[in-house]
Amino acid sequence: MYLEFFGFREMPFSITPDTAFFMSRAGYQDALNVLLVALRGGEGFVKITGEVGTGKTLLCRTLMNRLGGEYLPAYIPNPYLKPMALFLSIADELRIPYPGNIGQHDFMKRLYQALHDFHRAGRRVVICLDEVQAMPVETLETLRLLTNLETEKSKLLQVVLFGQPELDRVLENPSIRQLRQRITFSFHLLPLNRVALDHYVRHRLAVAGHEGPDLFSRSAMDLMFGASGGIPRLVNILANKALMAAFGRGERRVDKAHMMLAVADTEDARRWAQIQKPRAGQRLFHWLYGMLGAMAPVAVFVAGLHALLPGNLTS
Repeated sequence: MYLEFFGFREMPFSITPDTAFFMSRAGYQDALNVLLVALRGGEGFVKITGEVGTGKTLLCRTLMNRLGGEYLPAYIPNPYLKPMALFLSIADELRIPYPGNIGQHDFMKRLYQALHDFHRAGRRVVICLDEVQAMPVETLETLRLLTNLETEKSKLLQVVLFGQPELDRVLENPSIRQLRQRITFSFHLLPLNRVALDHYVRHRLAVAGHEGPDLFSRSAMDLMFGASGGIPRLVNILANKALMAAFGRGERRVDKAHMMLAVADTEDARRWAQIQKPRAGQRLFHWLYGMLGAMAPVAVFVAGLHALLPGNLTS
């Protein structure tokens, strides 16, 4: 919508986890380093936690992209799986063939054999599980039993758990205390602080193709920080809406007024900033579409005038 207006190649603040926008600072590189060191060391379980919207899925995808050719990663995004369903998902990710009518015993033999074959071929299997705080306890315990498979010197597979802080409470369950004891490395992702927010916004703008002075005023950045709590997903939502507001006014820099419209239109941001829900006429999209609608007749008039200029007339 505003790409050409601001000179972007792509949307800078999409909430889809795009590894091209991974920022190697503000704790994210530290978390990635912890993961790489743990996996290279052959550790069985590694845990990454963080609040909703702090970038766990982006970190997970970046990790899988950074693993060398000797690794064989499997990404399991759905936590609501019974034990057998989890094993089937792992087999599908690792492209281990199995007949549709196979029984559990025969399936497990096939899975174990495939893991041994991967190991002999020099491939290291890494299972990345997202949103693990919602995984059934019985499935977590079965996963631990699967990681018992090992040679005399190394595990046949390693597991990285990504979850919200509630995952720590899940792991306090006495029935899975053995799994908790096997988590040798862990890292907690924190929200961005004020300095990191500046780097984050500039980084995403630069990746999207922006060149030149800062697009966001300091007052707009201050308001965005206060309204987002430093949560990257909220930052993306607010920055995108503020750019839309500036575009709607034909202004090439985002100021506090644009950011206020974005905050007022974003429920979670209003909670941080303690702003009341706006009336319909004050909402960003109501205002923006009204602005664009008002601009449409002008655009038609200008286009018609341009057609009448010398050199644009046809005989």
